[in-house]
Amino acid sequence: MTIIQSIVLGIVQGLSEFLPISSSGHLIFLPRLFGWSDHPIAFDVILHLGTLLAVVFYFRKKLWQLILAFFNYKKDISEEVKSDKKIAWLIAFSIIPAGAVGYFWGDWLENTFSSSTFIAFSLIFWGIILYVADRYAKRQTQTKKLAQISWKDNLFIAISQALALIPGTSRSGITMTAGLFSKLDKNTAAEYSFLMSVPIILLAGLSNVFDLVKNGLGNLNLLVLTTGFVFSSLSGFFAISFFLKIIKKWDFTPFVIYRIIIGVLILFLL
Repeated sequence: MTIIQSIVLGIVQGLSEFLPISSSGHLIFLPRLFGWSDHPIAFDVILHLGTLLAVVFYFRKKLWQLILAFFNYKKDISEEVKSDKKIAWLIAFSIIPAGAVGYFWGDWLENTFSSSTFIAFSLIFWGIILYVADRYAKRQTQTKKLAQISWKDNLFIAISQALALIPGTSRSGITMTAGLFSKLDKNTAAEYSFLMSVPIILLAGLSNVFDLVKNGLGNLNLLVLTTGFVFSSLSGFFAISFFLKIIKKWDFTPFVIYRIIIGVLILFLL
């Protein structure tokens, strides 16, 4: 793997992990488009750690509040702490569906549904579902904020997150879609999707670490790994910041159009 490949894949991972456009889909079809060989597990681990750093750093204050509330066992606590405690527990439970599916069927899903044709149709299909959810959310007269997310809402969003293990789906895209269908306002749907990503990205990273211990670094050198980490972190931070700003003014339509265009290009080019 060259430095240029490391930079490109690092940027793609950072952007596509947090924008609703599918990181797995992009990381599969781009190497095929350029004729690159599949990157080793070690590089996947580094890219995940880069995006994990990005989301943790961006939401560092909120995450610290949630951690403190999670471990706060005092009876006399404020309503704000109670709300943070509930959100922390919701996020903790949200990893169960995706974690279970990933543990038992993760490799099978990736190997079975990683063809270029399937990824293309997946990008298009889930893009259309995101558009429908966006239109549905716009018709709601009352929407929910972060503190109003219920256990039922969380279960629905968490189950949807498990579907993101299918290449071309997009973890952020499908959780935002589920959030919109749960009547969260678009900003809350995006923020909750990002907060939910922290434990699941960490879990995916730890899972790959075990494979890394068994298989080693392969033919990668430290410079290639460091470059991928840095660019996935920087592009991930930019993606979160950009998306949360842009979603206040726009809806999800530009990302739906992008998914459809990329899906069509994959069908014709690959």
